[in-house]
Amino acid sequence: MTHIGKNIKKIRSIKKISQANFAEIFDLNRGSVGAYEEGRAEPKIDTIIQIANHFSLSIDLLLNKELQVNELLSLNILNEKLDKAHHFEKPAKAYRKGGIGLVYVKGYSEYIVNIKSKDYIANLPYIEFPVNFKQESRAFELNGSEMEYHQNGLHHGDILLCQRTKLDDSLPKSNTVYTIVLNNEIITRRLAEVKQNELVLSSDDPNYELLQLKFKDIIELWEVRGVYSTYLNPPKMIEERVMLLEKKMNRVEANMTD
Repeated sequence: MTHIGKNIKKIRSIKKISQANFAEIFDLNRGSVGAYEEGRAEPKIDTIIQIANHFSLSIDLLLNKELQVNELLSLNILNEKLDKAHHFEKPAKAYRKGGIGLVYVKGYSEYIVNIKSKDYIANLPYIEFPVNFKQESRAFELNGSEMEYHQNGLHHGDILLCQRTKLDDSLPKSNTVYTIVLNNEIITRRLAEVKQNELVLSSDDPNYELLQLKFKDIIELWEVRGVYSTYLNPPKMIEERVMLLEKKMNRVEANMTD
């Protein structure tokens, strides 16, 4: 069984949505919502996708993690800020003065389709941070939990402040986090290795497999240079600290051998 029933109940509580209203939003019977929350049934995949999209959650989080109230509250605050940014009609000059164009999860597909439209890019919702990137910049709302491990790292809904990297100019840097625009999705991963005309990418959560992408399949590559998050990371577990120390020692030994 997944955690979706418990998560639906918590989402309803935070959003102050009754079972009847929740059922109406997703074209369900009220009894079905009660069955989901009590663990007697689970929604169809189409309904799961609708719920995830409606509340700006990844399907992975919705199914596999029992969301905490503080996480949903933080997500709620962030979504309100994103909605305001999305509907804010800004003067064109404000963007040129330092605003960073923002791509939120709900707009991933729209961004990919319009990626070559200068008018679309110029009119993205924008946010302002005290940063001064030398190259073209963009902000992306993170989708998914692949870069989170033991509640540390990057969290679903975080805002990633990115600088453009062009594969024609230089190779990306290993162990650096990148947001990658493909022809059907936008993902964020850590660069593990650069092979001939190919990137090998890893997730900070070791439960995910390595991902290999050919240069020709990458539409845009953005180096993550900063993160805005409403989530407070807990102290890292001692096992995690030991693992990181071992990795550093292995790199030192490898460099000494070379």
